[in-house]
Formats: sequence, structure tokens, C-alpha cells
Amino acid sequence: MSIKKIIQPQNASSPVGPYSHAVRAGDFLFCSGQIPLDPSKPDQILSEMSIAAQTQQVMRNIQNILEHEHLSLANVVKTTVFLTNLADFAVLNEVYGRFFTKDAPARSTVQVAALPKGASVEIEVVAVYGN
Repeated sequence: MSIKKIIQPQNASSPVGPYSHAVRAGDFLFCSGQIPLDPSKPDQILSEMSIAAQTQQVMRNIQNILEHEHLSLANVVKTTVFLTNLADFAVLNEVYGRFFTKDAPARSTVQVAALPKGASVEIEVVAVYGN
């Protein structure tokens, strides 16, 4: 068996660079940072979406990758959030909290100068296989 397995869900947006949506290594799934791309709306202008809408789409994208691997948000042990404006922190927390309602994972949040495609938020996760 290979040391790693590349994960590329068919119903996900295409990566915007030379990377995989996720990689399984042993009992861990490492998901690349997800921006609010909607696979059904490839021409959507992200900067016109509110931070709440962007965060919700990012979380849906993460769920899509996890479900492809028969996992859920309950399997997530660590997240890293990238925001272009820390003033959006409260709104991000409110939406994020709707998805992680119990036993939230460890998390880091950092402000960055810019994100791909004009996104305001990007979230990457690490999940563990098993119960």
C-alpha cells in the first residue's frame, strides 16, 4: 500500500493550483485549504459574497471532501483559518459554530494579506479516520 492516497472528489471545484483536495496518510486526512468556490457556479465572484456566505460555502466544501471519505466534521481534530480581515472574526465564529456544535477541534486563526480568487476566508482541516 502507498504511504499516501490522493483524494479528489468528483463533485468538488477544481483546485486552483497544483495540489490535491486532500491526502490520506495512515489514519489522518489532510485537507488543503478550501476557499468558497461553489462547484455549481464556477464563475461566481467571491469578493461579492458576504463573509458569512463565504464561510458557509467553505464549510460545505470541507464536508464534501470528508463525506467522500465517509467521514464527518466530528472526525476533524484541527483547523486552520485564514482571514483577510480579522474584523470578520465574530461573523466567522458564528457560522463556524453552526458546523462544529460539539467537541470543536483545535483551531488557529491568522490574518493574511490576500487569498486566491479574491476570497476573504480559507480553512484547512486535519481529520482522523475511525470513531
